[in-house]
Amino acid sequence: MPALTIKETTISFAAGLFAAALAGSAAFAGACDTTTERASQACLQKADADHRLTLGKCANSSGASEREACITKADRKRVAAQNLCKDQEQARRKVCQALGQAPYDPNIHPANFVKEITNPYFPLQPGTTFTYRSEDDAIVIVQVTNRTKKIIGVDCVVVRDTKFVDGEVEEDTLDYFAQDKQGNVWYFGETTAEYVSGQPVSTAGSWIAGKDGAKPGIIMPASPTIGKTYRQEFLLGEAEDIARIEERGVRVKVPYGTFDNALKTFDFTPLEPEVKENKYYVRGVGLVLTIDRVTGEREELVSIEKTE
Repeated sequence: MPALTIKETTISFAAGLFAAALAGSAAFAGACDTTTERASQACLQKADADHRLTLGKCANSSGASEREACITKADRKRVAAQNLCKDQEQARRKVCQALGQAPYDPNIHPANFVKEITNPYFPLQPGTTFTYRSEDDAIVIVQVTNRTKKIIGVDCVVVRDTKFVDGEVEEDTLDYFAQDKQGNVWYFGETTAEYVSGQPVSTAGSWIAGKDGAKPGIIMPASPTIGKTYRQEFLLGEAEDIARIEERGVRVKVPYGTFDNALKTFDFTPLEPEVKENKYYVRGVGLVLTIDRVTGEREELVSIEKTE
């Protein structure tokens, strides 16, 4: 092949730059879809990898019937995993339709944050304890501590969220929140643990903004307008909670009181497409009620206690 002239080389180089610019523009314009596709591919690959590993274990069963049963179970588990991957992909695509294609990369400037969380729908005054009860008699105690944790330069209020079932701890979580000067309350991560018989068995779901690609989200906007959709957290494959403002001025009744001015949100996550909730927030109080849209189960605010 003959060598290129200087002119031809310049044109080729310029064309390459132009193509790269177009590719970069396309990647930016379709960041959400690209994220969805990559996550779906990874999910399906994991389903196949888990299936192959299990088949390897099945091969070491000495009995033919035992091997067959093992293989059948592995096949069913792979199908279930593949179906979940497809459901997650569909859910993420709906999120892309609502939020657009731009990369999710919020600009966090520590100087833009304030010390106190005073958003009327999500006030977090240190020394306040919220107690919730669900219909299965599970108790959730949310304590706004006097502690703070610095995350990507922002001093976050530490809130402890503990779930008790039959008097035993089932889940214990530390959540990290901060409010910007505009009044938005941001969620910067959580450290969570699940317990069985008093022993920790899993820390799945833990994430901290700034680590492993995790980014903060908004737990409550300064101006919650109807139809507004927003990410509450983001760590692909681990933490992808989304919320949408549905109604204002909703009447709700819980053990703590009856209110006519509640803000209703729709909360969901592509990671568990079947899980859908409505949450109700009251000005000056905070979260008062959570309803599972599938089962109808309610988690209601029972009391609020404040210490000096």
